Order: sequence, then structure tokens, then C-alpha cells
Amino acid sequence: MKPLKEKISITIDGDILDTLRYEAEKDDRSLSQYINLVLRHHINRLKKDD
Repeated sequence: MKPLKEKISITIDGDILDTLRYEAEKDDRSLSQYINLVLRHHINRLKKDD
């Protein structure tokens, strides 16, 4: 079963948002999909460091 998605509201610095939008488009993903991918990658790296 796929994990449930939740809507949230966050504030992101403009320069970071510009980069995320650029990278998402380059990767042919939505901004939301790309942010999820980046966060999942970061969390997996944190788990490996423990």
C-alpha cells in the first residue's frame, strides 16, 4: 500500500525555491514530487550515518 500523502504549508527561501523548480523541471517531475524525492534522499542519508 502506498503511503498516504498529506498537504502542508511551508515557507521556503526564494533562491532555494527557484533551484527546486529548475531541478524539478529538468528531471521532468512536479515540484511536489521533486521535494519529496530530495527529502527522502536526505532522510536515507541521515539513517545511514546513524
